[in-house]
Amino acid sequence: MIQNIISKIYYLPSKEILKIILFFMYIYLVVYSSKILLFKNFMISKMKVCVCTLGKNENRYIKEFVEHYKNYGVDKIYLYDNNDLDGEKFENVIEYYIKNKFVEIIDWRGVKGNSTYYGIMDSCYQAYHDQYDWMIFYELDEFLYLKNYKNVKTFLIEDKFNNCGSIQLNWVHMSDNNKIFYENKTLNERFPIKGKNVVKGKHNKICFVKTIIRGHLKNITITNNHILSENVRACDGFGKKRPFKRVANSYPDYKYNYIKHYYGKSVEEFIEKINRGDLLRGNGQEIIEWAIEKFFYINEITPTKIQYIQEKLGYKYNLTKFFKGLN
Repeated sequence: MIQNIISKIYYLPSKEILKIILFFMYIYLVVYSSKILLFKNFMISKMKVCVCTLGKNENRYIKEFVEHYKNYGVDKIYLYDNNDLDGEKFENVIEYYIKNKFVEIIDWRGVKGNSTYYGIMDSCYQAYHDQYDWMIFYELDEFLYLKNYKNVKTFLIEDKFNNCGSIQLNWVHMSDNNKIFYENKTLNERFPIKGKNVVKGKHNKICFVKTIIRGHLKNITITNNHILSENVRACDGFGKKRPFKRVANSYPDYKYNYIKHYYGKSVEEFIEKINRGDLLRGNGQEIIEWAIEKFFYINEITPTKIQYIQEKLGYKYNLTKFFKGLN
């Protein structure tokens, strides 16, 4: 039978033979690609990804943060509650996600000191790294953006990351959209415009990176809030090796993979951020001046904003240099 088929093909015109060859090539490619896709989907279904984060006085933003990462396919969020002992509780806003075990609250209430941030991040890695393939270490004002991926697992499973111990993506600072006061809308709705992303001043340089680190790594201690650890091979969002520096050496790629960083939000919320204090550095005079400087390097300088900040901070800081920036 096979010989009869071959003999018939032999006497066909060359164009017909070419069509037959192309047809069988197409069938082969469809079957092969389907097998590859099935295998990839199987591996994605087995992959486990979590977020390690922390928060204080941020009930306004926690639900949007949780839902953002749930929609991106994350399996679990470990939320370290660093509120004051008598402060607000995340349970009042995201009780549903806690009950269904998507969010787990770790009690860190009332804990203060410069080592608190690193203690939290290291605690999360040491406690859970054997349960996850990748762990995302972003804060509540940092929202992952992947242009070509609807699920973070389809991004992380790419072959380009096979030799990467961590993936470092750039911040993209989102502007205050010239908003003075808080509005009861999502961050994405209120602040859709990118701010100035080259932050130069006395204390600030080019945008920092934040890190997604591989789980199951041994002898890893979190010692930096940006690169996490120097004991792993770090890659950028394209799988290329990058140096162990918290400051990006090049501009963020605004077209593909980055972190939307809602640093200041409205001016009113920025003042609340200052009063809350920096978990790493506290809220001394130099730190507050650093924060104000950063805010105005990201956002448009206006007299209204400067006046509002001066009034709310009791005219403790000299902001005349920002008025000069208006000229």
